[in-house]
Amino acid sequence: MNARMNRKVRRGRGTFMGMDVLILHTVGRRSGQPRETPLAWFADDADGWLIVASGGEARHPDWHLNLMGHPGRASIELPGRPAVAVTPQVLDGAERERAWKDIAAAQPRYAKYQGKSERAYPIVRLTPRREVG
Repeated sequence: MNARMNRKVRRGRGTFMGMDVLILHTVGRRSGQPRETPLAWFADDADGWLIVASGGEARHPDWHLNLMGHPGRASIELPGRPAVAVTPQVLDGAERERAWKDIAAAQPRYAKYQGKSERAYPIVRLTPRREVG
């Protein structure tokens, strides 16, 4: 399923179930191997993209653990565009609440899924990485 969605995004058609999709590139936190995960994303006022570490498990998804384990090696692909290096930031407090309200309004299924989980879904802001040099 992931490989099919990745091909779709690379061909310029990045939607699934009414949501915009990007490909998140991470590195396995233990293996060091490259990983690609298609994820729904939401617009962010801070000139970036918001993704939600949702899922039915009692722990955060592997992609989130990989992302936070090697944040300096993350990038994303948007439909039909080359990869862009990004910096992840987990939102908290009032900033997370504002983002969650917008995400739940745009896609009520996220609020439904969150209601069935005992963990609070992390919301991660991805912003283009500023190269130092």
